[in-house]
Amino acid sequence: MPVAELNFRPQAGPQENFLASPADIAIYGGAAGGGKSFALLLEPLRHIHDPGFRAVIFRRTAKQVRNEGGLWDAARQIYGPFGVTVKETDLLMRFPSGATISFGAMEHEKNRYDWQGTEITYLGFDELTHFTARQFFYLLSRNRSTCGVAPYVRATCNPDADCWVADLIRWWIDEKTGYPKSERSGKLQHFMRDGDQLVFQDDPGKLTKSLTFIAASIDDNQILLEKDPSYKATLGALDAVERERLLLGNWKIRPEGGMYFRYEWFRVVERSELPKFSVKVRAWDLAATAGGGDYTACILMGRDDRGRFYILDMDRFQGSPADVERRMLDHAKRDGKAVQVCIPQDPGQAGLSQRQALARLLAGFLVRARIPSGNKIQRSAPFSAQVECGNVYLLRASWNSDFLMELQSFPSGKYDDQVDAVSDAFAAITSAGRRGQQEMYGS
Repeated sequence: MPVAELNFRPQAGPQENFLASPADIAIYGGAAGGGKSFALLLEPLRHIHDPGFRAVIFRRTAKQVRNEGGLWDAARQIYGPFGVTVKETDLLMRFPSGATISFGAMEHEKNRYDWQGTEITYLGFDELTHFTARQFFYLLSRNRSTCGVAPYVRATCNPDADCWVADLIRWWIDEKTGYPKSERSGKLQHFMRDGDQLVFQDDPGKLTKSLTFIAASIDDNQILLEKDPSYKATLGALDAVERERLLLGNWKIRPEGGMYFRYEWFRVVERSELPKFSVKVRAWDLAATAGGGDYTACILMGRDDRGRFYILDMDRFQGSPADVERRMLDHAKRDGKAVQVCIPQDPGQAGLSQRQALARLLAGFLVRARIPSGNKIQRSAPFSAQVECGNVYLLRASWNSDFLMELQSFPSGKYDDQVDAVSDAFAAITSAGRRGQQEMYGS
């Protein structure tokens, strides 16, 4: 079936500009929802009638390629009508002409050498910030062609102030605000590498590559907004840092004290104002250090029938393993058997052994073990978003000041044990009744 009959067309604006760019390397993105991955998949269709055309599109891991609704699923929908032969195990699609588009991964740094000796006409990177500079620039050496199509690179990304990509595209980003300069979007620059340094030049040279950055946002993807009108609101409900990155495309924003939690975001209430709670959880962040070092902390949190969250108690102390166990049992008895006890479980056999020991200690109480997923900032982000929305209440008590001071200084403060505990309490209370990465013990 001829390409024209299928009528695949980019959306007007950044997506169309990305597909029309003459640059050797074009990077597209700067926010979530801009139609980046679709453009990356659409680009090579112009060359599928060339039997020597070879395209490889990378994600960092094979799992990301195969994820439900990810690159591989989308590629099958887009390329299927062109009569492709699909090799599922190799993540490869061969067109009737002999042209191929395949999908690769480089989970580990050394995996870049898996592509030694290859010839890749069209080199694509989905979420370029997930790759290392070494992986990217090594793959550039594989970006070559003998089929008549000039080799070229296309990539998508979301902002990351600490990634090497931020330095690569710095000419297109406002140094003060961190937002893309609209007047420079799509304009070409030329660069070469001198060792590990990038050297930009005003004019092209024999050893230079042309580079451009094209900014896009959710507002440039009207098709997505029509299909999912709530998606923009979803991005707006993210924590302050992620909202700046994924909704507004800020390349300079970094987590700092006061970015995730502020005193004024919490609503302090008296005990007489407390509602009835549909569920309560006490979550623990454990440490066994008597007389110095890290603190053990626990947070008691409740959720009412209206979906509001209340922080009802906090305990923070330094003690021996025996002190920690004694305190855990005391709190469980005071809270009562209706309150879930959430404990962190470290990966590996040691974590499993500790979980089993604590389950025996708290026999008769509902104990839930959680395997932490993601770094501390990622784990705190869902709770931070609720706090900023004014949906979290704090019971007035003597521990309020220490609690708020630690949260206000996160992630640059000296301690974060209370942050870990309250993040785990929130995760446990929002997943109560659902099965996930938890196991329950007791009765």
